[in-house]
Amino acid sequence: MSGCWVFVCGPSGAGKDSVLDWARGALAARSDIVFARRLVTRPAQPGSDHDPIDPEDYSFLRGSGAFAWHWQAHGFGYAVPLRYAHQVAWGRVVVVNGSREHAQELLASPWMRRVLVTAPPAQLVARLRHRGREAPAAIVSRLARNARVTLDADLVIHNDASIAAAGELLLRYLETLTTRTESAHAATA
Repeated sequence: MSGCWVFVCGPSGAGKDSVLDWARGALAARSDIVFARRLVTRPAQPGSDHDPIDPEDYSFLRGSGAFAWHWQAHGFGYAVPLRYAHQVAWGRVVVVNGSREHAQELLASPWMRRVLVTAPPAQLVARLRHRGREAPAAIVSRLARNARVTLDADLVIHNDASIAAAGELLLRYLETLTTRTESAHAATA
């Protein structure tokens, strides 16, 4: 039996982290849907969902094959520990907070899904300004990158209403994947 990976990606300001947090909370009792905790070469920040890792440790672990996935974005290294690949092999759906560029490079396969969380440009700008972590020039740069980076997604979530509405769409999609995984397992048994 094998599960699948679900890379959830989106431009800065789309509310991807909030949508993931909502779905994670709603699915907390489910053992067949796992939300991967990433390693990132930057300090933890309030509201961030990653484990910080020193860049030298990151390089060593990457070189030793300790990561199922790894990529670079915004000047930082990101990684998903290998233990999550075992979860997929055991039939679980593993959800990854990913990068659009990295996810686009992944080969299409029955065990790989891509979800894009997005919002209208005006909402992206408003959210980035409200967040207050970036200078106006950095916001303009991010918006320009958004226009360049595309993702062939299996599901597109337009996060332009409530977080609960967007989170519910992700939740329902993940539940359909567990049903497909169970059906595939039953067919081979």
